[in-house]
Amino acid sequence: MKFVFQHYARVLTVFFTVLALGIAGTPPVMAQTAPASAPALPDPLTEDAIHEMVARMSDDQVRALLLERLDAVAARQEEAAPPPTLTGRVVQLWTAFTLPVTDAVRKLPVLPEGQARAIGNFVHKHGGPGGVLTMLGLIALTLAIGLAAEIAVRKLIARWRNLDMISGSADTLAGALSFLGRRFLREMIGLVVFYVVIRAVGRTLLDAQMLLFAAPMVTYLIWLPRVGAAVSRFIMAPERPDRRLVNASDRWADFLYLHTIGLVFLAGLAIFSVRFNAANGVAPESIRLAYWLDSLVYVYIIWIAWTAREGLSDMMRGTDPDRTRYDNLAAHYYPYFAMAVAALTWVVVGTMVGLGKVAQLIYGAHYITMFWLLAAPALDTAIRGLVKHLVPPMSGEGDLAEAAYVSTKRSYIRIGRVLVAGIVLVIISNAWDVDLMAIASGAEGIAGNLIGCLMTIAVGYVIYEGVSLWINRRLAREQTSGEEAEAGSEGGGAGGSRLATVLPLLLVTAQIAIAVIFGLLAVGALGIDITPLLAGAGILGLAIGFGAQKLVSDVVSGIFFLVDDAFRVGEYVEVEGTRGAVEKISIRSMQLRHHRGPINTIPYGEIPKLTNYSRDWVIMKLRFTVPFDTDPNKVKKIFKKIGASMLEDELYKDDFLQPFKSQGVFDFDDVGMIMRGKFMAKPGTQFTIRKEIYNRVKAAFAENCIDFARREVRVAIPGLEDADQMNSGEKAAVAAAAGAAAQQQTSEEGKDGATPKT
Repeated sequence: MKFVFQHYARVLTVFFTVLALGIAGTPPVMAQTAPASAPALPDPLTEDAIHEMVARMSDDQVRALLLERLDAVAARQEEAAPPPTLTGRVVQLWTAFTLPVTDAVRKLPVLPEGQARAIGNFVHKHGGPGGVLTMLGLIALTLAIGLAAEIAVRKLIARWRNLDMISGSADTLAGALSFLGRRFLREMIGLVVFYVVIRAVGRTLLDAQMLLFAAPMVTYLIWLPRVGAAVSRFIMAPERPDRRLVNASDRWADFLYLHTIGLVFLAGLAIFSVRFNAANGVAPESIRLAYWLDSLVYVYIIWIAWTAREGLSDMMRGTDPDRTRYDNLAAHYYPYFAMAVAALTWVVVGTMVGLGKVAQLIYGAHYITMFWLLAAPALDTAIRGLVKHLVPPMSGEGDLAEAAYVSTKRSYIRIGRVLVAGIVLVIISNAWDVDLMAIASGAEGIAGNLIGCLMTIAVGYVIYEGVSLWINRRLAREQTSGEEAEAGSEGGGAGGSRLATVLPLLLVTAQIAIAVIFGLLAVGALGIDITPLLAGAGILGLAIGFGAQKLVSDVVSGIFFLVDDAFRVGEYVEVEGTRGAVEKISIRSMQLRHHRGPINTIPYGEIPKLTNYSRDWVIMKLRFTVPFDTDPNKVKKIFKKIGASMLEDELYKDDFLQPFKSQGVFDFDDVGMIMRGKFMAKPGTQFTIRKEIYNRVKAAFAENCIDFARREVRVAIPGLEDADQMNSGEKAAVAAAAGAAAQQQTSEEGKDGATPKT
């Protein structure tokens, strides 16, 4: 009898299924063959044929045939449905967002009744009030044992090594991290011991039914808030302002510390309520308690951000004196960013609930996302603090060294921000069960292309900053290692090193190459064929080569000048009568700054010959005119004595390559004898040495009663041996004659092309 009933049940099931499929539009005669586990439908499809087929089929074959037919109908209906339009998607998302809101408001009156029903089912499941009290007592005993074990372990650690002992300077990051890190480690060890003990004791004292309630309750309402308190205490250090890692006053540190714990507890309560009600026969969507608790979390975050906006801005701003305008703007608007994140998360979560996609929400993926997004002040402060203490101190002095130091710090900070942003993105994606690497490497469509493009840009940016950082550090070291040229010198100073000349061009070339390469890779990651771009670049380069031959000549000439090491930045050179210090070089030209101020730009292709006055050494020759009756040997001894004394002077001895010495009588003129001296020195120091030699020669001549020759006009009047015997008219006549003679001599010397001597 039982067999006959099962047989007719299978027959009726298949018959009505086939009938439904026929009404839905499935042809009565199937062209394809069913899977091996299910025979093909009979032809013609009659009641007797169905009886005969079902009689030969097992239950699994009937189920397989049924599923196959239903899948076929679903596939046909899906193919027939038109794709949703943009307006349709917007309407669908708006409906999904408003559905939980309106449903929660509509079910608000039944919320107390539904929650009471869940609690009643819970009490009934555990044997009434007595059973619940027994379970709560056992849970309390388990927690007490775990807490006792935690306290014992923490005291043991404190006795073994006093982690609260102040070590290091409170003004340094290392000292603060040493104290707070050891204290945080002690708290975390205690929490791990607490968790392990209550887990072991709970499995002993509680049965499986009790553990279903105790495990989530302890996890979300006790353990996670305590972990949040430990993390918040590590960052805020409310009771130790001297060890605080963030820039916050005592008021805001205490406020954020306490409300962070409250926020973690409220979020845990929202997750626990969903699991509790679902486990006790009340579906979350029937009373929407979780929706109200979840919304309360976002309202709580917005209230915290608005109330503590001053403290949050100070935290984000930090204490770094080298803040940029972007840092100040980000610090000012961060509280509003936190409020926007909370509001946006509320919208996204509500929409996902309306669409029925709540798998990740149950485990708090949205809370993990908000935590890492709102942790920006702590993360950014940590990056800047580490950079401040890890970057080597400023080398050299002056504006150039300071600019290089600040640039190095900013590069490290930018690299750290990109790396931390990548890590946070991976953590958030894992919370939502999204494998970014798999999507970027194997997925098709916009999502995979976009993720691949962003990853390529991030890697390229890190490489760009890393190369720029390395070159800038080397360039700063090269540029600040040499002495600065004396202000107001006449040129001819020592130039920079060869690296200081080549590195700026290498930096620009490397930056352009990295930007172009990774830009093309990013475009290719978007699914765009970059072959036309490469072909276009080749054609453009060919056109530039033909149409700008002068430009190519300048670039090639510059490359060979740099290879030959013909000049360096800072060296004093001459090109076709144009003199100046090499102030700046580019890929096409060089700029010469004359010692009087003018700057000349000279393309490399227009340099037939270049004279460098700053390479290796420089000889300076000095001329002194003395009266004819001066003893040359006496002057020679004076010069030698001055040269010997300057070699012993700490200010000048390292600048000499050969001492100052006399070259004897060089020439005669109508004024006196011209004595010449010379010295060899390092380029750029000759002007300072020359000034000092002039001062010492003047003092030595005065000491030895030697006068410098000066131009004189002598008038001889026959019969007059004393000028005091002349009257005023005679003196005026003599002065006029002397002036005329001097003027005539000056004009004659000017006609001869000679420079008048004074």
